[in-house]
Parts: sequence; C-alpha cells; structure tokens
Amino acid sequence: MSTLKLTKTRMLEGMWQGIITGSGDTKPDIAVTHGNTDVPDFKLAKSDTADHWSLTIPVPASAIADGIQVIVVTDNDAGQKIGDVVIIGDEVTNIDQRAELELLRAELDMLKRAFRRHCVETS
Repeated sequence: MSTLKLTKTRMLEGMWQGIITGSGDTKPDIAVTHGNTDVPDFKLAKSDTADHWSLTIPVPASAIADGIQVIVVTDNDAGQKIGDVVIIGDEVTNIDQRAELELLRAELDMLKRAFRRHCVETS
C-alpha cells in the first residue's frame, strides 16, 4: 500500500499545486496522466522548510473542454493512485460520464490489489 499522500494547495493560472507527504527525503516516483497520455511537464521539488515535496502540474490544453476531465497522479512504486484533479467544463453529457467511470475503475483496481495483498498476507 502506498504511503504517499497528495494534498491540494491551490490551482492558479492553469497550474495545479499540491504537496506530497510520506516519502521523507526520497523523491517520490510518480506519474501524472490525462486520459491515456502522460503529462510530461509536472514539477516535483523538495520543500526546504517542511518534510514534503511540492507538486506543480500544468493543466494540459486537452483537459480544458466541455464535460468532466480527470488528471490522475499515481505512485509508480506502489502502483496506486494517490490523487486526481477533476475539471468540469461547461456542459456535461452522457459521453463525459466515461471520465467518472475511469475514476471508479481506478478506485476498484486499487481495492482489488489491496484485497489480494491482504489475502496473501493473512494466509
């Protein structure tokens, strides 16, 4: 199970900002994706004053559209989602419910992995 925790601090001028705790001085190995595409320009910097890492994600232009758009942050070491950024545009249609379904699938996959790991550990 991932020990990383992602907390949003703010979103300003197309930049989503948050903090990651739980990795100490070791730089967390994370991935940021929108749909099936990596968001390559995110920045991860160690805070000088506190025991956390600052995460800055530039919101891709493709995530600014009608409906529900989801940017997912994943802990690569644990293979688990640690957070997401949900952007809701002007009109939400039935097609955009796919984004909500994507979130539910990610949560279900996380629960399945945790349950399987629990079964192995308690056997």
